[in-house]
Amino acid sequence: MNETNEWAIDISLVKRLIASQFPQWAHHPLRPLASSGTDNAIYRLGADMAVRLPRVEWATGQVEKEHVWLPKLAPLLPLAIPTPLAMGYPAEGYPWHWSVYRWLEGENAIVGRIDNPRQAATALAQFVAALQRIDAAGGPPPGTHNSGRGVPLAMRDAPARNAIATLSDWVDPDKATAVWEEALQAPVWHDAPVWLHGDLHPGNLLVVQGRVNAVIDFGTLGIGDPACDLMVAWTMLSADSRDLFRASLSVDDATWTRGRGWALSFGLIALAYYMDTNPVLASIARRTLEEVLADGQETGQDPN
Repeated sequence: MNETNEWAIDISLVKRLIASQFPQWAHHPLRPLASSGTDNAIYRLGADMAVRLPRVEWATGQVEKEHVWLPKLAPLLPLAIPTPLAMGYPAEGYPWHWSVYRWLEGENAIVGRIDNPRQAATALAQFVAALQRIDAAGGPPPGTHNSGRGVPLAMRDAPARNAIATLSDWVDPDKATAVWEEALQAPVWHDAPVWLHGDLHPGNLLVVQGRVNAVIDFGTLGIGDPACDLMVAWTMLSADSRDLFRASLSVDDATWTRGRGWALSFGLIALAYYMDTNPVLASIARRTLEEVLADGQETGQDPN
């Protein structure tokens, strides 16, 4: 464990874990993959597998959750998602469970070009709608396992306001506060909880030949307020494609306003936390804030 509370993981450790627990795969080449994600170390194993190991204790519950739920969700979704192949156990000095997944082809949407933003908007809307239609009985409610994704928006009030204060040199605090308070005033979700990915942004989408092809990293999977997954309208889309995304989902005004609040709080909290440590996530957060605050003006708020 290092000073950031991350477990030290290197290729030698991963090779030993695979050799001792899954010797049938020990002959495959193994190489680390660069990732902007903060919870897991990822290695490519051969041509068609990936190894994912939690770096931090708070991510350890994600392993069993994904092994239970992803195989049940995958057949009902219009985009590809990770397929768990095997679950490893603590060994070789490594303290947590870990996973082997089938490799998903595609470029990360941070660097992969999307040829048609409207296709992306439609594909994402279809994914979110399909996920929400799946029976949520027995699904994991919001908690530490998914960073509270899907909780009532008011539960994010203190960290969002703290981030606004921290970022006063980066965002207009009055404008950000106005958008945030509008979101808090929207009626809360009173219907049954629905399935959420919880972290829909370019870093968790794959692109093949210019089209969104897959959704990855289900660590924040859970059930709750559907507004959470609407944040992709601002983390990924721009004004024109955002309108198509909303129309494709037939979202009511209150849920849409809460969704903008989720996007705002994501952008604020992520930028304040990762500004000096993770340039990729900081860039996604800045772009999200730009889209949210511009959209706030377009929806009738006083730009002054």
